[in-house]
Amino acid sequence: MDDSGFYDAGLLRQLATNLFYGWGYNFYRVENQLRADDQLVRTKAANLLGMAMESANDVEDDYRREFLPPPSRKHPFPDAGAVATVQRLERLAHEIGGLAALINQQPVPENDRMTQRYRNEAATLRTLIEHDEQLVGQCELLRTMVAGKKVPTILENLPTLEGGIQAIRATLRRRETVLLNPAT
Repeated sequence: MDDSGFYDAGLLRQLATNLFYGWGYNFYRVENQLRADDQLVRTKAANLLGMAMESANDVEDDYRREFLPPPSRKHPFPDAGAVATVQRLERLAHEIGGLAALINQQPVPENDRMTQRYRNEAATLRTLIEHDEQLVGQCELLRTMVAGKKVPTILENLPTLEGGIQAIRATLRRRETVLLNPAT
């Protein structure tokens, strides 16, 4: 059997290290762990919003079944108040779903030499994790305010829910600002 380096630990280590660096990755760097954590946290936050959106859709469906019956000769047109309420519930579910998409689209710092030249990547990622922790808390609060609730409760809390959506948007804007500021 030819012993051409397949068992030489030093040569294999050097080859693997060169490949990792060529791929732009070194799993021993703290920055890579922080980047992976950031992506995982954002995925979990988007999942929480997905559950909140499903709950909001369920509430809307229940309201439609109860207050928007099929047209009849006696009532050919739906009640305008019921239609307005359905539209508000639709808008709520749509905005929650839009937030989930925004969270999934959030960027992370690039792992390239130019970025490393102008930015301390580990500090930037730690700052992003702080924003993401707040984001997850906000998403969970929104989810608990919608999950398992009935129509009257949702309608009563609609201004608070809309405020929560705006708070999540503000957190996402602050997160983006961290990435746009090269001094971090």
